[in-house]
Amino acid sequence: MPAVPVAGSERFAVQPESLATDTRAVGAVALHRVDPDEVTALDPLTYEVVRHRLAAITEEMGDAIKRMSGSVVVTDCNDFGAAILDETGDTVQVGLYNMQLAASVDMAAKWTLHHRSSNPGFGPGDLFLCNDPWVGGGLHQNDVTVLAPLFHDGELFGWTAAVAHQVDLGGVSPGSWSVDGRDVFWESIPTPPVKIVENGRLRADVEDAYLRRSRVPKLVALDLRAKIGANNVAHDRLHALIGKYGARTVKAVMKRMMNDAETRVRAKLAELPDGSWGAVAHQDGGRAGDRAIHKIVLTMTKSGDRLTFDFTGTDPQVDGIINCTLAGLRGGIMPVLLTMLCPDIPWAPGGIYRAIGIISEPGTLNNCTFPAGIGKASVASAWATQNAVSETVAAMLATHPVHSRQLMSVCCGTWDLTLLAGVDQRGGGFVTMLCDAMAGGLGAKIDGDGVDTGGENCIPMGRVADVEINEFSFPILYLWRREETDSGGPGRYRGGVGASSCFIPHDTGPDGLHLVVSAPGKAVPQAPGLSGGYPAATQHDLLIRDSAVRAAFAAGRIPAAFDDMGGRRDVVPPHLETALGADDVYYTHWQGGGGIGDPFLREPEMVAADVQAHKVSPDAARHVYGVVLDDQAHPDLDRTAAYRQQARAERAGATTTLTIIPGERP
Repeated sequence: MPAVPVAGSERFAVQPESLATDTRAVGAVALHRVDPDEVTALDPLTYEVVRHRLAAITEEMGDAIKRMSGSVVVTDCNDFGAAILDETGDTVQVGLYNMQLAASVDMAAKWTLHHRSSNPGFGPGDLFLCNDPWVGGGLHQNDVTVLAPLFHDGELFGWTAAVAHQVDLGGVSPGSWSVDGRDVFWESIPTPPVKIVENGRLRADVEDAYLRRSRVPKLVALDLRAKIGANNVAHDRLHALIGKYGARTVKAVMKRMMNDAETRVRAKLAELPDGSWGAVAHQDGGRAGDRAIHKIVLTMTKSGDRLTFDFTGTDPQVDGIINCTLAGLRGGIMPVLLTMLCPDIPWAPGGIYRAIGIISEPGTLNNCTFPAGIGKASVASAWATQNAVSETVAAMLATHPVHSRQLMSVCCGTWDLTLLAGVDQRGGGFVTMLCDAMAGGLGAKIDGDGVDTGGENCIPMGRVADVEINEFSFPILYLWRREETDSGGPGRYRGGVGASSCFIPHDTGPDGLHLVVSAPGKAVPQAPGLSGGYPAATQHDLLIRDSAVRAAFAAGRIPAAFDDMGGRRDVVPPHLETALGADDVYYTHWQGGGGIGDPFLREPEMVAADVQAHKVSPDAARHVYGVVLDDQAHPDLDRTAAYRQQARAERAGATTTLTIIPGERP
């Protein structure tokens, strides 16, 4: 059934052209301003001291969220974001956590400024809650932002924002991920900015309406307070900073940070040759049962000191859960720019956005219109957008002898969603997203291998919870969590390997657990390589039904391979919602990073070392890297050279077989 258009939804539709800074007063809210001369007149020492203090405040916000939250997703995996914005909603500073989330809070601040300043109005001590990705502040409804206007002497000085993934906010399925969903009405309710705290007091009516939707309201309530607390910490620190240096000085530093970011990124772009680079990112299946391949098309053009991201040719939005709004599209761009183009530039997205342009047609996969399904947006179309942006930015940087050292090939190409729900070992209900896939493989560099299980490039501070923490918190027992051979993309420099987890329900009810899986990248590799490098391995998940694992436990053995488990193996499709029985085992194998350069150019000694470390299999060493190993797994250089020469001739379509004398280097 096609989605029915909803009248009036255009009020919440934010497009790139509407995000330009508005310098007018808004409603009854007076905005705190500084003159451009005050920005340029800042002395360097004061600028650096205040700039670093603003960065430290975002880190303190992160610490506050982690200390107050009770969710493993936040406390142990760092799936949250924090930001400081100026009076008009331009982002001055983001923390080192989930930059996809922090990249979209400016949209929510600007929308709130223009749509809430007159009715209901806001002032000191007010905070807004938002989980509407069409407005911004997050990429799907589970990303909930608490946004706080900061006032000084009756004027709006700026904003702070704390955003985190909530494990369940309602919808058809536990965890709010309905793999059968067709539109947003299958999912959690998106809520535009609503005043959750008024004059420093939490509004019980609004909180009740918010928590009523969740299967785990106490946990969501604790996270709400963590985000309120993080904003309170930020406001305390900012008021102290203003008290020490003066409001005009602090505001001038904020403006200067964005100006510097813009100036420096434009200077770096000017050093690169003009050109256009293209990429296509794929997703296999928009929902359960969908076997189509959906694509996001990007042409990135660099002209002078400006980048334009043109997504013309991207597929239309689908009936499913993989669409994302403009917030997701921007969330796919900014993390790559920060980590790859701007590692040596202050992370002030409000300035960096001035140097880029976005061309995108509403109604497409990564700029969908209401009421498209967006339950998986953050790790579907937003993630795929990030893959395409990563590929094009890396190709651009590869043209420069110095800036090329900052590039990486595409990192872990998908997020392997594993969501568990049921009765925990203490007899209470639980829902959680397992964040083991945070240990994705990073992409290769031009002068070295990618970091094995190094993380996600959009979450620099992302972490994997300890196995013991997961087993303590949830009714599961791990059989293993380990790096996987051949999961990194082959190349002259290899992509970082990914890993796998394998576990069984433990100490729960006889019905086992509820399992939701949404892990694409099974039909098409989604972490491509560069310059002849190969992509990382595809996603691979298995369900072993009616296993003999408990019998193995009783015999004193811990199964370390599928052949030791018995049972029936079912290959898991990209989207699945099912029960995980008491004797069922779930295995999930997430992706590594793409390689760089022809694998035949990799030093044989490096390949041999990878084989000995179980990063590469002997079979891949021979047939992918062209390296012949002896009985001790040492490289035979003569036979390797001969094999590679023969294989290169076959690649080139040689019609005659070369005669190679064994033992002689050709």
